[in-house]
Amino acid sequence: MAGLTANTPQPTSITVHQQSRVLEIGFSDGREFRIPFELMRVYSPSAEVQGHGPGQEVLQTGKREIGISAIAPVGNYAVQPTFSDGHDTGIFSWDYLYHLGADQETLWRQYEERLAQAGMSRDEPMPEKSGAACGHHH
Repeated sequence: MAGLTANTPQPTSITVHQQSRVLEIGFSDGREFRIPFELMRVYSPSAEVQGHGPGQEVLQTGKREIGISAIAPVGNYAVQPTFSDGHDTGIFSWDYLYHLGADQETLWRQYEERLAQAGMSRDEPMPEKSGAACGHHH
């Protein structure tokens, strides 16, 4: 399994909290995380979000109210959530979820910094997908 080592804690419980929009996940090393859906959506490991190389990431905005409508297991090493905006190509391995949970504060900070650099707000709607590059209008 890619990225899975003997040291990767296995999840002992996964609970999707629709109301508070967090994924509660307990790991075999005793740690428990509450990972906001928004964080998962913004840092989805899919090509659609991460792009196909460094600097190709697509900055995700307007995901504060995101929900998870379904979550499917992928083998014994990952889950694949379906988000309420239809995004369902992200496969979250246990070690990636652990990273999201353990490094939440850093990840939020990086997200805020990327938003600032792009001159965008966290609640801005995502631009409609189109072939042409969108000009920035303020």
